[in-house]
Amino acid sequence: MVDTCLGDEELGHARRALAGALATLPEYAQVGLVTFGTHVSVHELGFPDMAKAYVFQGGREHGAASVAAQLGLGPGGRPGAPPPPPPRGGAPGGAPPAPPGGGGGGRRFILPLSEAEFALTAALDDLARDAFPPLAESRPARCTGTAVAVAAALAAACLPPGLCAGRILLFVGGPSTDGPGRVVDRPLAEPIRSHKDLAKDAAPLFAKAAKFYAGLGAGMVGAGHALDIFACSLDQVGLAEMKPAIERTGGVAVQADTFANPVFRESLKRLLAPPSDAGAHLGTAAAATLEVIPSRDVRVCGALGPASPADRRGPAVSETAVGMGGTTAWKLAGLDGATAVTLFFEPAAAGSAGRGDGGGGAGQAAGPTSQLYLQFITRYLHATGAPRTRVTTLTRRWTDGGDTAGLVAGFDQEAAAVVCARLATHKMETEEDFDATRWLDRTLIRLCARFGEYRRDDPSSFALAPGLAFFPQFLFNLRRSAFVQVFGASPDETAHARLWLGRAGVPDGMVMVQPTLLSYGLGSPAPDPVLLDVAAVAPDRVLLLDSFFYVVVFHGATVAQWRKAGYAADPAHAALAALLEAPRRDAAALCRARFPVPRLVDCDQHGSQARFLLAKLNPSSTYNSNGSGSGLGGPAGAAGAEVILTDDVSLAVFMEHLKKLAVQS
Repeated sequence: MVDTCLGDEELGHARRALAGALATLPEYAQVGLVTFGTHVSVHELGFPDMAKAYVFQGGREHGAASVAAQLGLGPGGRPGAPPPPPPRGGAPGGAPPAPPGGGGGGRRFILPLSEAEFALTAALDDLARDAFPPLAESRPARCTGTAVAVAAALAAACLPPGLCAGRILLFVGGPSTDGPGRVVDRPLAEPIRSHKDLAKDAAPLFAKAAKFYAGLGAGMVGAGHALDIFACSLDQVGLAEMKPAIERTGGVAVQADTFANPVFRESLKRLLAPPSDAGAHLGTAAAATLEVIPSRDVRVCGALGPASPADRRGPAVSETAVGMGGTTAWKLAGLDGATAVTLFFEPAAAGSAGRGDGGGGAGQAAGPTSQLYLQFITRYLHATGAPRTRVTTLTRRWTDGGDTAGLVAGFDQEAAAVVCARLATHKMETEEDFDATRWLDRTLIRLCARFGEYRRDDPSSFALAPGLAFFPQFLFNLRRSAFVQVFGASPDETAHARLWLGRAGVPDGMVMVQPTLLSYGLGSPAPDPVLLDVAAVAPDRVLLLDSFFYVVVFHGATVAQWRKAGYAADPAHAALAALLEAPRRDAAALCRARFPVPRLVDCDQHGSQARFLLAKLNPSSTYNSNGSGSGLGGPAGAAGAEVILTDDVSLAVFMEHLKKLAVQS
């Protein structure tokens, strides 16, 4: 799906990126083309001798049955005729079986790339701007919601549900202004909604658009199709409203400022790369279901992640719903090796004592050696077209709720931090007047009060076991992250970050919550991991920050001066050349290994783009620190030390308040 309300230059970049990405698709891949602007055009690729398209009015809502009827996609082209039986087994060469296209009518619109390549290439080459240019001081008439509805209906009519992997790729360059799902009206004098408008309920179009896309997402989940969004615009495009459809279908979202951005181009190539390619990200796994079967002493509360609940009830379903509750099975229309779903459980003996914050007790254990069992059954469609089933069974030992040492021994503080991040963002989106910062603080205070070692009312005696020592630091960085603090970010940027947090595993999720920081120095054979603190900034060192969405190479002031003076080109200063090359090489390796491709920022100390690094550092040295200690191994206010202009408290101050409150609980 290609947006035609773009400028000529942007449209050219989009065409070239699409042509290059399509070259990586296997010949058996089924492809189709839908373009949209003021109207929605469904291109007929099965008749290459003459270009032909079916046009739908953009300002109207078109149902799936209406779209199929207007395109002539009834079974066999005759109403009431039964569809042909689906093929069994894989095609030669490892290709999945070719799906029937609505009795043959769908092969006019969606057909193998080997047959449609000429027509598709010609349609992309002839792609022009929307024929209805916007009026002065007005936005273009862009009917994104109508286009998604038409594309979803086309895919559902042409591709058999559950028998092939279907993905709808949306390339959009601006906000929807017409038809269902619009996020802003056309006059430029009307600003697009912000977080402040959403908090004050001053965005009348938001709830209606989100409900519309949620309905489309439910239909796509039933058909087994995923929705992927490539939003390339300096303005918002309505990603916050589309989030329910993307998340429930297991789709992905990529944000960039232009279609010429390498973030967009490289991410698209990796998305469409064949599964055999080492750089492939998703492959074609689809139409998956995840079912959990617990032992009788465990109840399933719900799940969070890129999934949709299935109607699977039974005695194992808990009355306490967390996220997508009320079931023991979930559908995943899009699935890849990095997809992670968070599941919540509670002991059956706890009954209604389990809390919605995932903090239920350990329950009444039958004995010191009693075991609980959990079985996870994942069924999905493999790239070969064959259905596969993966079963994972694990067991854990019950422990008494008073055995704090046993509970700490089984505590994974990194996984807990990612779960807290997912749960906090879910509550922020579903509960009114929810204060995420206060909820995280209370969660941490309760944990420290129960599992810490201290003398009552004596903060200096407080200590945490090694298995819990870093958890306060994780939540401190989570409180300051873009997932919780939305000031200065648009709703689309926040939705994009939360979408990836909701599907990432623990390693990637931890990088999002607490970025990693490496320090490079002259004569060092390898980089040194350093604390995420402003004390790590030094004039003669280079820092490499990995925050998942962007990678920063930060040169100290002295190193930047040496580089600008050209010393690295002198063979006598080979050590300096190695110092400059090592972080760039490691940053390029990070970018090659990640999807979506992160933004690469190369900056110098005291430069404008240094904010990308400073915003993530612990502000142990600020304009009002008055030379106080940083608490992280480096004195604030030292000569040459970096100073952050912020009113945020440092980790040391945060820990002091935490200890005082924990020992008083």
